[in-house]
Amino acid sequence: MTQTYWLEHAWLDPAVEPGVALEVADGRIASVRTGVATPPPGAEILRGLTLPGLANAHSHAFHRALRSTVQVGSGTFWTWREAMYAFADRLTPETYHALARAVYAEMALAGITAVGEFHYVHHTPDGTPYADPNAMGEALIDAAAEAGIRITLLDTAYLSSGFGQPPNAHQRRFSDGTAEAWAERCSVLKEREHARIGAAIHSVRAVPADQLATVARWAEERRAPLHVHLSEQTAENDACRQAHGRTPTRLLADHGVLGPRTTGVHNTHLTDEDIRLIGSTSTGTCMCPTTERDLADGIGPAVALQVAGSPLSLGSDSHAVIDLFEEARAMELNERLRTRTRGHWTAAALLRAASADGHAALGWQDAGVLEAGAPADFTTIALDSVRTAGPLPRLGAETAVFAATAADVRHTVVGGRHVVRDGAHTRVPDVPRALADAVEALRA
Repeated sequence: MTQTYWLEHAWLDPAVEPGVALEVADGRIASVRTGVATPPPGAEILRGLTLPGLANAHSHAFHRALRSTVQVGSGTFWTWREAMYAFADRLTPETYHALARAVYAEMALAGITAVGEFHYVHHTPDGTPYADPNAMGEALIDAAAEAGIRITLLDTAYLSSGFGQPPNAHQRRFSDGTAEAWAERCSVLKEREHARIGAAIHSVRAVPADQLATVARWAEERRAPLHVHLSEQTAENDACRQAHGRTPTRLLADHGVLGPRTTGVHNTHLTDEDIRLIGSTSTGTCMCPTTERDLADGIGPAVALQVAGSPLSLGSDSHAVIDLFEEARAMELNERLRTRTRGHWTAAALLRAASADGHAALGWQDAGVLEAGAPADFTTIALDSVRTAGPLPRLGAETAVFAATAADVRHTVVGGRHVVRDGAHTRVPDVPRALADAVEALRA
């Protein structure tokens, strides 16, 4: 079946074009025609600015339950982590499915068409596997399907609480014991039309050095994406130097973890040598500015990393907010504050990080563009809201990045099918209620 979408304005990287007709067949874009002044008969009309679907390259779905709760009082990343553990302890496959379904629906409302779920809550609270050892991962995959978005399940190896330390009481459900046991369990996971399976190393403190290569080899053999939290905290760097006499980046490099299918998440506290290692191996960088500022982590060297050769992507991580426009904007504005100069990236480059480069980091190399042959995944933002009204349509990329928010998303289409229409989710009728109910179930 073929469907025509007429886009009032469309960002065809790097420029905005008026009057664009997309022919969609079998879930993919069959053709792109510009200069189509009026909608063809029978076309779906999308008023506003249509962008490629956005990719949220780093998500912990259950962290959504912490929103606002962790804003009471003060503290550090490490005190925040204790609150996070309390929610992780209460998750079951059923409650996690309900929460993730609502969170992924919230993402669709924000124009996100693919998510990278950094998944490490694998077992029961005492560490015993469920009857289906992948019950939690399957719950996430099913939740994404019901919410109408694509998912790359980044199944995460999390084996220790620190260098040379066994998992603590909260972390027992994260651990498979060894990297070999982790690999055996996640090898059973199957990809689907909407789901890809990748791998993750939680951090250098959570996977012993002599087991890093096992995880990297599993990903390499499957040509799967491999993600890792990297140098998010200075305490991690200090502990790694004490245990191994080198930085976390150098440790990963020495064990074959870095490379073009690998993405370091945060990459905040790096040495010049670290930046050279990451860039020279084409290892990606996923910046999560709203979480990094929420947790007082610091501002990572994104410009230097990109110049060195590291592709940039964006994630909402702990979901302090779910808004990829805000993540893109924050990356630029953080750099302005740090350097006291403006214009480190063009709006087009920031949109690329939020779309094509984010999809590539998740193993969807042909997605995130409005081109023939690409998946028919796109989102439309209003150009007549109180935030976006006024600028010329040709400045749509700048409007999207520097003025729009997730609240301006009017339509989200995944695989040629409307998931969000006129600002309402077509599959989850009341997303706010679903979120409230799912979070309340974890407080009980």
